[in-house]
Amino acid sequence: MSKESKDLGKRGEDLAVELLIKKNYTIIERNYTFEKKGEIDIVAKDPENGFLVFVEVKTRGNLNYGEPEYGITENKRRQLKKMAEIYLYEKEIQEVECRFDVITVLLQGMQKPLINHYIDALG
Repeated sequence: MSKESKDLGKRGEDLAVELLIKKNYTIIERNYTFEKKGEIDIVAKDPENGFLVFVEVKTRGNLNYGEPEYGITENKRRQLKKMAEIYLYEKEIQEVECRFDVITVLLQGMQKPLINHYIDALG
């Protein structure tokens, strides 16, 4: 992954964290990895129901490859679920309701970023 691509992703994740904080979510962890098996962009707690939320952030700098939402492939869904299971096991977390959210960020030049938060996006 190029430095430009990493910088774009980091900016998108920073904007996603800002959005979640504005919504009163508690940010528990960012960029959780386990033995290079994958990554969870953000782990947060929903203030309304106490759910543990695993958040995938998809950022694009243009629409050349379609909307950022289209970056959530079936393989990515499986990997996110697997990483969530590893996270819960490693942190010895039991008996907590969990869900998967997706936050998409479209950064196009000097325009205001377009950010969407999809709650319970992976079902």
